[in-house]
Amino acid sequence: MTPSQATAPPASLSDDTPTLLVKIFGRDRPGITAGLFETLAPYAVDVVDIEQLVTRGRITLCALVTSPGGGTAEGELRATVHSWAEAVGMEAEIISGTGDNRPRGTGRSHVTVLGHPLTAGSTAAIAAGITGTGANIDRIFRLAKYPVTAVEFDVSGTATETLRTVLAQEAARHGVDVAVVASGLARRAQRLVVMDVDSTLIQDEVIELFAEHADCAGQVAEVTARAMRGELDFEQSLHARVELLAGLDVSVVEQVRKAVRLTPGARTLVRTLKRLGFQVGVVSGGFTQVTDALQAELGLDFASANTLEVVDGKLTGRVTGEVVDRAGKARLLRRFASEAGVPLAQTVAIGDGANDLDMLNAAGLGVAFNAKPVVREAAHTAVNVPFLDTVLYLLGITRDEVEAADIAE
Repeated sequence: MTPSQATAPPASLSDDTPTLLVKIFGRDRPGITAGLFETLAPYAVDVVDIEQLVTRGRITLCALVTSPGGGTAEGELRATVHSWAEAVGMEAEIISGTGDNRPRGTGRSHVTVLGHPLTAGSTAAIAAGITGTGANIDRIFRLAKYPVTAVEFDVSGTATETLRTVLAQEAARHGVDVAVVASGLARRAQRLVVMDVDSTLIQDEVIELFAEHADCAGQVAEVTARAMRGELDFEQSLHARVELLAGLDVSVVEQVRKAVRLTPGARTLVRTLKRLGFQVGVVSGGFTQVTDALQAELGLDFASANTLEVVDGKLTGRVTGEVVDRAGKARLLRRFASEAGVPLAQTVAIGDGANDLDMLNAAGLGVAFNAKPVVREAAHTAVNVPFLDTVLYLLGITRDEVEAADIAE
């Protein structure tokens, strides 16, 4: 064999080449796959495609192979496969045809659906929404069975943005979460994930924890309400609330840190992303006195927030440095991406409030986490269950992979 022969690719299968689709189904047990191909081997057929699925102990195995040629040989193959299947307690079906599978259409996407629970009705609506755009569902598989049911549809034939628009409406109507991302190498590339902190990475609002110690929780809540009504912008409301903390002893900072509660799944999310080589950061309208501790505890790569000014062991009621507001969060996302060497298209941003919107829209994938309706509608996708690690499923990471990595650690 010459070097050119050794490296030459095999001839492609023509559209009119006779092929056989061999389907085996029944109770799963070791040796079924090997047994089928051992049965086929004497007929010198080529394997064109294989697909195998096991659900609740039942196996469906499909093998697309070239026909052995000639009516007698094919008849013998059929008889032999059926005889083998009967001997091992399986059922067999063999379908004649020509060529390979139909090529997938252009415009390929991954559609991830999260349900708590995932009902037949919501699944029907999502599937109908996909096909209603003219797309084809090429494959479906389960990513996780808890704490939510997560399934992924591989889809082709429609632009990602079109799918995203249509399925967002179906998701809202049927109470499920749907994420649509473009297929391709970028999905597997190293990424940067940047999160909001208050009510996202943690369950609390840090300013409210400080306010409890300053006995001004009600006043802080009123300023927050004014900001939500549009009477104050974020920077105005931040200064107004921080002023109420003036005179608070700096020892309160440690008490607030201890009171902070991570969102369920936060450690799993960060730990798994770091194992995959992702870089992870936080941006917060809260305070570095808390985010610095979170950065150290979780091993975050980036962290930025406002800083409470302290003079003579007391909070002055002011913040120092540039305020991290809505526009600031988007700027920081871009800065972190530049420092990490990650294109903005490969960033993921997670947040819950209106001041996260610029960041969510700037990222390659913006995830609204248990967010207000205006944020859910504007973000690329939404997660409405209280488990932060469900974001992993949007990236195509399965629960089994997460648990296997934890066991191996």
